[in-house]
Amino acid sequence: MNTRWKPVLALTITLCTTPLFGQEHRDRAVFEVSRNEFLDTLRAGSERFHAAEEEPKSVLRMDFAAVEAPSSPEEFRRRWHNPPISQGITGMCWCYATTSFFESEVYRLTGRQLKLSEPYTVYWEYVEKARGFVRTRGASFFGQGSEANAVPRIWREYGIVPLEAYTGLQGGARFHDHDSLFAEMENHLAWVRTADAWNEEQVLATIRAILNHHLGEPPERIRVGGRELTPQQYLEEEVRLNLDEYVDFLSLMEKPYYQQVEFEVPDNWWRDESYYNVPLDVFIGILKSAIRNGFTLSIGGDTSEPGYEGHAGIGVVPTFDIPSDYIDESSRQLRFSNGTTEDDHGIHLVGYLEKDGKDWYLVKDSGSSSRNNSHPGYYFHHEDFVKLKMLGFMVHRDAAREVLERFSQ
Repeated sequence: MNTRWKPVLALTITLCTTPLFGQEHRDRAVFEVSRNEFLDTLRAGSERFHAAEEEPKSVLRMDFAAVEAPSSPEEFRRRWHNPPISQGITGMCWCYATTSFFESEVYRLTGRQLKLSEPYTVYWEYVEKARGFVRTRGASFFGQGSEANAVPRIWREYGIVPLEAYTGLQGGARFHDHDSLFAEMENHLAWVRTADAWNEEQVLATIRAILNHHLGEPPERIRVGGRELTPQQYLEEEVRLNLDEYVDFLSLMEKPYYQQVEFEVPDNWWRDESYYNVPLDVFIGILKSAIRNGFTLSIGGDTSEPGYEGHAGIGVVPTFDIPSDYIDESSRQLRFSNGTTEDDHGIHLVGYLEKDGKDWYLVKDSGSSSRNNSHPGYYFHHEDFVKLKMLGFMVHRDAAREVLERFSQ
């Protein structure tokens, strides 16, 4: 009887001493008070700020002390991009990221350095959202966010202007604060629904009056190099990008691979179905190849995890969440399906660094949390974080020609 139990006991000891997931390293979780000093500075300078203090709350974070992360943007192989700027207290990340991406594309293709106006695009996107709200009798989502491909959609319709021609800052304001702006538009549309007042012309006139008050009226003509141009002419003659050459990729199991699909998130309020859905290894392969071959990418996904924090300035996946070897299509889809991965932030991937067999990515980030570290305006994203938490990206089709050919077969 004793001899029959000995092998079982030995087997039990062997299992307990072998790393469960085949790796020795274990990350540690800690509780700490959530802080964002840069955002506090913005709020303190806002006229709508009220000094009511809230009790600080602790949140679960990874202990970043043991992470061997890059220490400076200079360590990365970088692609040209304009310096990071803050989006202030707004939901304009999608526009800041994608505008920065297109500025990098202008430089990549022509060597010219342009600084384009994010508020101009945001102004007209709000107008189009309000139009969609009216035409669908309130069924279309009206929020501050949007998707990367909203930028070329708006540019095709309204053109674009340089930042100096339209800053969206009124009355000497130093940063953007859209809380009051959005609340006024939202309240008006709530009244439209309640009153059943679906006159599109009247609704848009009111929305534009609100936007004009807070952002200023966008220019119909601008002067460039002694010439007077419309925003559409500026797009055609100065920006000179073929917007049809830019494509968006997803990697979600819930949709068929190698088909163009709808990205079913609220910020895709116009129900765009042009996203190219590919398996995860292909998705990551395009990204890796693109940044190595001189391209940048406008990417978006979730930034609300214990391994993502502004003071550390990095995005990683802790082992207590999921070990690296177990990050795959299923674990990625699980988080999207249960809502722990959301489409909540847009950023611009501008560089890479190979370290210990994995990539780190240099990410230009207009959000306030990126301003609290030693490399303000940037995050360093580990390859695993991108693989698990970034839902989609926009890139020039030249970076994915072979993959795109499979969609036409």
